[in-house]
Order: sequence, then structure tokens, then C-alpha cells
Amino acid sequence: MTANAKAVTVNGRSYAWPSRPTVVICFDGCDPQYIEVARQQNAIPAISRMIDNGFAAVALAAMPTFTNPNNVSIVCGVPPSVHGVSGNFYLDRQTGEEIMMVDATPMRAPTLLAAFADAGAKVVAITAKDKLRKALGHRLKGIAFSAEKAGACTRAEHGIEDVTGLVGRGAPDSYSADLSLFVLDAGIRILETQGGDLLYLSLSDYVQHKYAPEQPEAIAFMREVDQRIARLEALGAVVGVVADHGMNDMAMTDGTPNVLYLGDVLDVEYGRGATRVICPITDPFVRHHGAMGGFVRVHLFKPDLAPDATAAFIRSLPGVALALPRDQACQRFDLPDDREGDLVVIAEKGLAIGARSHDHDLTQLAGERLRSHGGLAEQLVPFLLSHPITPQHRAALNGHQLRNFDIFWVALNGVEA
Repeated sequence: MTANAKAVTVNGRSYAWPSRPTVVICFDGCDPQYIEVARQQNAIPAISRMIDNGFAAVALAAMPTFTNPNNVSIVCGVPPSVHGVSGNFYLDRQTGEEIMMVDATPMRAPTLLAAFADAGAKVVAITAKDKLRKALGHRLKGIAFSAEKAGACTRAEHGIEDVTGLVGRGAPDSYSADLSLFVLDAGIRILETQGGDLLYLSLSDYVQHKYAPEQPEAIAFMREVDQRIARLEALGAVVGVVADHGMNDMAMTDGTPNVLYLGDVLDVEYGRGATRVICPITDPFVRHHGAMGGFVRVHLFKPDLAPDATAAFIRSLPGVALALPRDQACQRFDLPDDREGDLVVIAEKGLAIGARSHDHDLTQLAGERLRSHGGLAEQLVPFLLSHPITPQHRAALNGHQLRNFDIFWVALNGVEA
């Protein structure tokens, strides 16, 4: 990693020094449909201006399409095979221990946020959830805090204090739309009062898990976010908007979750204890998704269980889109080999895959339809910039598969002066 006044190079990519405040928003769970529907209802004028007058594309999120792998990919500028984070939850193949990611321990690569701060930039990272703050703020000599724990910020740990006083309201409930709006409001207030060179604002997908794009609550939330994007632009910032994943309904017509309990099926086919299904969406916020999404890992514990044959059996199950042995999955999706299962299983759109039925408490959904993510059906995400990019960068992107973790590279290197 090298840096100077002109550029910062980290993880093999060179980033130009920001000539004005650059704000990247990870709009958690913002499937392109949310933007399309809200735009049709004239609810998002600022985002519409980005689409019409700035730069707009659809990019691919990192697989699996979960929060942690994609947020870490965005701030590192590289896929999970490089930074090592491939889920919110994984099985350590050496120890057999199930590990939930709650800090930066699994990370193997530096963030561009820390690299810019080391080079003298004023960097701010604000997340909705504190578990993510500990990863995104890894070795960051700047401001890093979460909306969830905004009332407990200290200058020593977070680089700032009295955040609630700055924003003008208390820390929001973790299960609320205000968790995301607080992140944006805090970023705005910091930019207004202290300035900043590089800001990363990572939202929550509470609204998208709860409401479909056409529901009034989703439209109202899109309008609120849009107003804050307009304020960031008014403060002179280049604003980039990208998502960590999309979102899809995974319930049947009667509202019952549409779930394949793969662990139960494998127990019947191969015997209890022969396999273990790991759901990497698992995190402390189970009311969002019941710890079920469109991507799971299968670990095989019987010597006579051949990965290819087991994958073939799983592919024969209704609703399964892909079942791949570890080496094929890692090559196709840029995943770290040592943190992958023996098999990767991905659902078709509209189906959630769980472990065993008794592992999932669906009462946590409180009667709501299951809306979740994780698979290929949630890989398409918006990629927006408030300013146009140079003709040279448009040419460079021609034929390039844009990824959500390209957002800082384009925002810093490609925006017209």
C-alpha cells in the first residue's frame, strides 16, 4: 500500500485524491425495482437527476449477496477471494466452530478508507449496525460509528462524541427506517460542521425486508433518502449510490415462507450427522429474514460422500438453481477457498433455503411475508453517480462488467472536474 498527495494505491488499485467531498452510500437492499417504482411516482427527484445527468448503470454485487461480503468488498475495492469475508456466518473448517462475523477478525485486506486516512484525508464511515462498523472502521484513523450505538460514541474509540446531540435526536431503534435515515443525517451534519474528504454511509435493509417496492412505506422511505441525497449534493459532494444486494419475495401466495429445509432433506437421504448446512445470512437481526436466504453452504462429514454426486442430488431438488463443489464455486464467484463449504447451493428466485426446520424461528417474522436475498436473483444492484464521468472512463467501462465494489474507483477517478 502506497500513498501520496495525488493518489492512494490499495489492494492493487489506484484511487485519485478527492478534489471535493466524495460520499458513497451503500443503499442496503436497494433492488433496482425500488428506484424504478419510486421514479415512476416522482418520489425521487435527486436520484432521477443522477440517472439523467450523472452516471447510471446496473452492477453486479459480490456473491453471496449478503451484507458483510459486499460492504467489505466496496470499502476494499476487491472481491471476497481477496479480503476473505464471504458471509455473515461461517463454519471454520479447521476447528468445526460456527463463527458469526461481529468485527474485523475475518478480514485479510486493508480498506481504502484506512489507506486514505493514513495519507492524511479526513475519512468518515457511518454504518447502520455496529457489527459492520467494527469491520469497516478497521484501522481507520478517522470517524467511524454506527447509528445503532450512536448514543455511546467516544472520541477515543469512534473519533467523535455526542453524535446524538449533533444529529438532534436519540439513537434509533434497530428495527426501523430511521436507522438508515440517522446514518444519512449524521453524515450530512458532519459534512456541514466539520467537512470531510471521503465518507462511506452504509444503510440498513429493514424497509426492503418488510415492504415491496410498490408499497407506500417503501415509497415514503425512498423519498426520505432522496431528500438527504439532495442535501449532500447541495453541500458540494460527489455522491455515489450502490447497493450490497437486491431483495426478493420468498413467500407463497398465502403468505407462508417458501422454504427448502435442505438440512432435513440431506438427513433423510444420507443420515443425520453426515452433512451440515450453514446459512451465511445468519446475523443478530433475525427478524429481517429468519436466518434464511438464497445461498447456503454444505459441509460433508462422511468420507464416502462424494461432492459431485451430492451436488447432483441437491440439483435435482425443486427450486435449486445451482449446487457446485467448492473449487467450482470459488472460481466462479471469487470466494476464499478456506472459508467455503464442500458445496455451495443457490436457490432459484422466490425460494429460501434453510438448514433444518428446527434451526429457524419463523415467528420472528411476526406474520410478515419473507423477503430476503443471497442468491443470483439478488445480484443486480444500482450503480449511480451524481456527476457524469469522463469520456475516457466511459470508454474504459465499455465491455467491463461493472461491480458494486468499483464505486469508489469510478467516483474518485472517473468523475468530470
